[in-house]
Amino acid sequence: MNAPIPTPWHAQSADTALERLDSGPAGLTDEEAQRRLATHGHNRLPQRPGVGPFKRFLMQFHNLLIYVLLASTLVTLALGELLDSAVIFAVVLINAIVGFIQEGKAEQAMRAIQKLLTLDSRVKRNGEVRQIPAENLVPGDLVLLEAGDRVPADLRLVETRDLRIEEAALTGESVPSDKTREAVTTDACLGDRRSMAYSGTLVSAGSGIGVVVETAGDTELGRISHLLGSVEQLQTPLLADMTRFARQLTLIILGLAAATFAFGYLLRDYSANDMLMAAVGLAVAAIPEGLPAVLTIILALGVQRMARRQSIIRRLPAVESLGAVTVICSDKTGTLTRNEMTVQRVYTAAHRYDVEGVGYAPLGAIRHADGQAAQQWPDDLSELGRAGLLANSASLCEVDSQWCITGDPTEAALLTLAGKLRLDGDQETELLPRLDAIPFSSERRYLASLHRDGDGNGLIYLVGAPERLLDVCDQQWRDGRAEPLDPRVWDEVLEEGAASGLRMIGLARRQSPSTHHDLDHADLESGFVLLGLVGMLDPPREEAIRAIAQCHSAGIKVKMITGDHAATAAAIAERLGLPACTPLTGADLDELNDSELDARLAETSVFARTSPSHKLRLVERLQACGDRVAMTGDGVNDSPALKRADIGIAMGIKGTEAAKEASQMVLADDNFATIAHAVEEGRTVYDNLRKSILFILPTNGAQAFVLLTAILLGLTLPITPLQILWVNMITAVTLALALAFEPAEDDLMQRPPRDPKAPLLSAELLWLILLVSLLLTLASLGLFIYTQELGWSMEASRTLAVNALVFGEIGYLFSSRRVNSPAHFSVRDNPMVWGMVALMVVLQLAFTYVPAFQTLFGTADQSVLGWGWCLATAVATCAVVEVDKLWRRHLARR
Repeated sequence: MNAPIPTPWHAQSADTALERLDSGPAGLTDEEAQRRLATHGHNRLPQRPGVGPFKRFLMQFHNLLIYVLLASTLVTLALGELLDSAVIFAVVLINAIVGFIQEGKAEQAMRAIQKLLTLDSRVKRNGEVRQIPAENLVPGDLVLLEAGDRVPADLRLVETRDLRIEEAALTGESVPSDKTREAVTTDACLGDRRSMAYSGTLVSAGSGIGVVVETAGDTELGRISHLLGSVEQLQTPLLADMTRFARQLTLIILGLAAATFAFGYLLRDYSANDMLMAAVGLAVAAIPEGLPAVLTIILALGVQRMARRQSIIRRLPAVESLGAVTVICSDKTGTLTRNEMTVQRVYTAAHRYDVEGVGYAPLGAIRHADGQAAQQWPDDLSELGRAGLLANSASLCEVDSQWCITGDPTEAALLTLAGKLRLDGDQETELLPRLDAIPFSSERRYLASLHRDGDGNGLIYLVGAPERLLDVCDQQWRDGRAEPLDPRVWDEVLEEGAASGLRMIGLARRQSPSTHHDLDHADLESGFVLLGLVGMLDPPREEAIRAIAQCHSAGIKVKMITGDHAATAAAIAERLGLPACTPLTGADLDELNDSELDARLAETSVFARTSPSHKLRLVERLQACGDRVAMTGDGVNDSPALKRADIGIAMGIKGTEAAKEASQMVLADDNFATIAHAVEEGRTVYDNLRKSILFILPTNGAQAFVLLTAILLGLTLPITPLQILWVNMITAVTLALALAFEPAEDDLMQRPPRDPKAPLLSAELLWLILLVSLLLTLASLGLFIYTQELGWSMEASRTLAVNALVFGEIGYLFSSRRVNSPAHFSVRDNPMVWGMVALMVVLQLAFTYVPAFQTLFGTADQSVLGWGWCLATAVATCAVVEVDKLWRRHLARR
């Protein structure tokens, strides 16, 4: 069945829209609104159904190593070994429960953020203006819009007054769109539908009233969101590594188990049942049962640490993905910059001034070009500041020590400048009350206001684009009086501002007859005196500058993508510390083919005047060049690039739901520095995961070697399958888990990104695993054989073999804290290590001496001499590994 064709509300008159929706100037009645709410449902974007708890629990078993353990459970069950079957299955079940609990935490955090984003709307019902939750809006409701409002549904505008709406989240256009109540053509594209206000967009100026025509999933935002309802699951570098590692390890284990069965059954004449149990014991010994739990816990700890640093991870394995990225593509506005327009320079006919301070706080010195602070403001500076203060519709206020604005950011920046000039808004308005005003329009590129002083003299202030003001000015202001305009001076000023990447705004004044009460565009065509120009910039975040430097030292390239002009982008890039280069614009990208663009990518770090489609192409070409890409975005149209990137990062404050849905990570503060922190955290997670694997595998290797050697020599098994499971699980949830809390190593952010094609374990690390496995095998098997010759009981010898294995791991733990550096024994930076060692010793004492454990695991009391041998095993293991590290560092320096 074909989808219904949406009604072209933009092409219908406002009156027709009201009539079709059975609404009017008084809005809907409460009864009618309730009836429509029951029919149409709540105004919420449909949520993609998540994975149910039952399926999420079953997915914990979807792992090759777990499949082998489940098969082992069935084999032991078939052989009548009920206790072994129960213990093996219990281990698998515990792993599944831990993963199930931990995996739910990231989505809970995401849902908590979504609750913070709910909106209220002002509507007319029963002829009264009310404030209601946006989710209760229905078709036919009349919604009132003002500057700063988020549009809550798709509206057909019925009244507008200088209404401008920022639609970048929907259309990708960075400039706000002027709105009108007049209908447009049916085939008008989304960005040209000036008679509509769309859900999720932001009112930047003016006011208006619109009738709700579509809600929830029927809005334009909802339709695009439907396309992203089945976002692909990202194969993160970690998942790829772990899948490859599990497959290789499973093949090795199954091969060893099959060879063991064949050797014992065919060459040693053991019974099939005995060799099946031996093969199961070998599989249980070699499989790191605790690894899935440790992996999940390490990732969950990373998620929690990231959440504390304002980054919310939506899918658990993605916590590590940022540690592997080689390129970060970032938005400029609000991410690398403060998203607070700030006047940085003031040019008058007589002087040039530098303005200090950033953001909207009216704090900061104003200095002459020679660096001297201005103590008393000259008349030219005061008059320019007064013009910016009075010809202004924005407002500025301090809330909880934060300066907030309402209205246009450019006008707010002029208010901040006036504050730095110590001009009092109330006092100036009282001296020069406003009679009329013309708001800014993109066609005329200026705004104006009419004032009258106490003597009845009229005064018009004009603020706008310098080119527009230079056309209507024939004089300039200097030292308190007007003089003929010198266009060459201002042309040089404009060139200097453009070279600095400043957005230039002009301010002018003109006397007006005392009988003049209304302001018309005809009043603004000539006769003005130019007061000066101001240069504005959205300043870089200081923390972003430091974060970019940190990324560069970590071998990560940062690329800035913005809709701004190339000169502005280049100026910001220079302040941010990005490599000097000529920016590529969207038009340039359109002219380059793929091979030409690939050649330019290595040397270009700034992309200006870009659209969301350009973002997607940049991601694809960077990936084609072998990079792992992190991409930031906030709009619906950014979603394809977020989805395509190796890790998509959505903005939590200004981001749309569709962008968040397509991403793996959400920045709660929209700050680039948070990405750099997340990169460090991702690398730490990977580091700690690798340390845990390096720690766990020698234990399994030693147990497998002990069993293989015993079978080859025809000996009684030195360790039983139940004792093997005890060692595997207890050491994994104590000693291996302690490594999950290791802080980042000092040189972590000086290392280059890891090669995604490199194996999880290099040849060097495989040698380390083999070395430690042999050391533990030698200690455990050697002590078992030695004490058997001394006449110890089988239970006592096996108990010593297990304890020697555990103490050898304790010694190895301190070496594992630093893979290439000397062993680390500090308590302060990770007290969990010593705490888990103490817990492990207590557990082994219980394993050795508690009667219930002796009955279950077949252990016996151990003498003081036996504990001495265990301690010697710990010291010897640590010492040998440290000698091996020293030798490898020596070879690396040669």
